[in-house]
Amino acid sequence: PPARDIELLESLDRWVRGLAATMGAGRSIADAVRASARNPPERLKDTLIRMVQRLDDRWSAPAAFLRMADELDSPDADAVLASLILATQRGGQGAVTTLAALADSIQERLKVMREIEAERAKPRYVVRQVTLITVEVLGAALVFGRDFFRPYGTPTGQAVLIALVALYAGSLLQLKRMTIPRHRA
Repeated sequence: PPARDIELLESLDRWVRGLAATMGAGRSIADAVRASARNPPERLKDTLIRMVQRLDDRWSAPAAFLRMADELDSPDADAVLASLILATQRGGQGAVTTLAALADSIQERLKVMREIEAERAKPRYVVRQVTLITVEVLGAALVFGRDFFRPYGTPTGQAVLIALVALYAGSLLQLKRMTIPRHRA
């Protein structure tokens, strides 16, 4: 499955670090966001462009940040955008320090998520190998040992074969479901 959370975290990390650097140069939060939309991470490109359009349409910065949080639908993005909302309400005080701390936190979370994803990839690889070996052995048995498949030629055998294939496919789906991370609220 696609690593949506990892891609989003990578993009958030890059965006937050760039935003903190831009704000450190004396820009306001809204101006820093507008500047960040010129060269955004690919995963955030459309969302940032829409947010800048909202700011240009005279949305308040907190309302634009809240809409962006809804679009991204990620607790990590929510933390970043909530800190930006607080910073805009306080006139930008401490925003650079907060963003730097958030970037470090995102970097740590990204490291852990990559390790978890590497561990999740191992059983997927094993299941893929077992399935390939099973298909190869059954293919060889079909070619060289037709007598093995003779019982499956009867109506009862056909029902048993369908049940066995369905159980195997069901177990593969269950294994896949077990390796997909749950969506965090």
